[in-house]
Amino acid sequence: MPKTGGCLCGAVTYTLKDEPAEIGACHCNMCRKWSGGIYIGLEAKPDAVEIKGAENLKAYASSEWAERAFCTTCGSNLYYRVTVPGPHEGTYHFGAGTVDDLGDAKMTGELFIDNKPKGYSFAEKTHQMTTEEVMAMFAPE
Repeated sequence: MPKTGGCLCGAVTYTLKDEPAEIGACHCNMCRKWSGGIYIGLEAKPDAVEIKGAENLKAYASSEWAERAFCTTCGSNLYYRVTVPGPHEGTYHFGAGTVDDLGDAKMTGELFIDNKPKGYSFAEKTHQMTTEEVMAMFAPE
């Protein structure tokens, strides 16, 4: 079943062709600054995403391997997208808070666990990856 989402003002909306089964958290310094806390997102393959109002998006190349996009009207952070060639190229990671209804999606993973501030933790047991493991996963082939 498709899922819908969008920014705060509605200038950008999207449809995900597949219902997300899982969500994950990122503790990297960039995601924490970008989201104001923990970035909780869900993955979507490029061919499973339809974006309306893309003219209202601004993408920022936040690293050598990814970009982050936000609405130019309301400033809502919408997605993080992998841009480096390789198996993850083009993959979106939409902010979980931008999805209209997450359904039964469960948190299953945490990235950059070695950067997580000590002041919080999740109750769920998740698959946790260190900076080294994440960088190896996204490294170009």
